[in-house]
Amino acid sequence: MIITKIDDFLSYVDSVRGRTRRVVQTIPPDQIEWTHRDGAFTLGGLVRHIASAERYMFAETARGNVSVYPGHGRDLADGYEAVLAFFDRTHGEALDIYRSLSPEALAGRCTTPAGTSITTWKWLRAMVEHEIHHRGQLYLMLSMLGVPTPPLYGLTEEQLRERSVPA
Repeated sequence: MIITKIDDFLSYVDSVRGRTRRVVQTIPPDQIEWTHRDGAFTLGGLVRHIASAERYMFAETARGNVSVYPGHGRDLADGYEAVLAFFDRTHGEALDIYRSLSPEALAGRCTTPAGTSITTWKWLRAMVEHEIHHRGQLYLMLSMLGVPTPPLYGLTEEQLRERSVPA
């Protein structure tokens, strides 16, 4: 996927974020800081990380600034409602930054926090891959808690199998 027009990218990002948000909304409020082992991301930590990385690392770098990633700690948002609000607010701020990117800026280069020069549109594509990666972790962790989660594209695996023709 080559991103030449920001509007096409924004439409894609909205659909990805919508799927992620549906999973986030299934986190039981009393389990927002649950983790499967000491030292690992909590559910809330993952949500804060997705939000912080998008806004303060990916968006800032895409517009030519250095990363100002603040981490994923509870100091950013503590409690279920605060985590959701942080998730939504930082995404809105990132969208405003993306909207400011011209076709020339998308085709230009930015420097990642690792010091790698990359085409800006490829950096934005990496941001989406990053979110999807962590969404998978949310699915797995919620499964460990026995929390039902929404099917990614409208069907469960079982429903897909039922609607498929045997090979």
